Amino acid sequence: MKILYINAAVRPDSRTKRIAMYLLDRIPAEKKIINLEDEDIKPLNNKLLELRTRLIAEQDFNNAIFHYAKDYVDADMIIIVAPYWDLSFPAILKNYIETVNVNGIVFRYTDKGDVEGLCKAKKLIYITTSGGKIVSDEYGFGYIKELAQNFHGIKDFEYIKAEELDIRDAKVEEILEKTEKKIDKILSDINQS
Repeated sequence: MKILYINAAVRPDSRTKRIAMYLLDRIPAEKKIINLEDEDIKPLNNKLLELRTRLIAEQDFNNAIFHYAKDYVDADMIIIVAPYWDLSFPAILKNYIETVNVNGIVFRYTDKGDVEGLCKAKKLIYITTSGGKIVSDEYGFGYIKELAQNFHGIKDFEYIKAEELDIRDAKVEEILEKTEKKIDKILSDINQS
């Protein structure tokens, strides 16, 4: 099994990353780790879009701009790690998603105009933490789930979250350990499949 681990948690002492590593360290598999802070992924601009559009039209997917999409489509499981910021996730994750979401690699349009997902991954796990209450899952996890389900062909999802970590008198260690216990259940399911 090949796992693609996409890390949008930029703080060195990230609680989101701690939870993710608890999971990742317990899955025996080949792992490709992408720390988005270390990558040079720019938002799509006109020049890059023109190049990408031309290459897609020519079905020339050998250009280096497609390597993230190729890693994404080739993974058996995808783990996305992103703190809950401003009702969503860090902008670097959106930049990555724009780079990955390539027609002809990650998805394609059928002759009828329907979208067909081309990803090998059967499962996507989304991990997040929040200082306060997560007021809506729609713009973070929900966005990723809808995109992966409707464009990438991934059908099985796990949503792992730890919230209210910065509330006065929060029992942070207790919250994190409770989240890790939920991960133990997910690991049991993964290891049985």
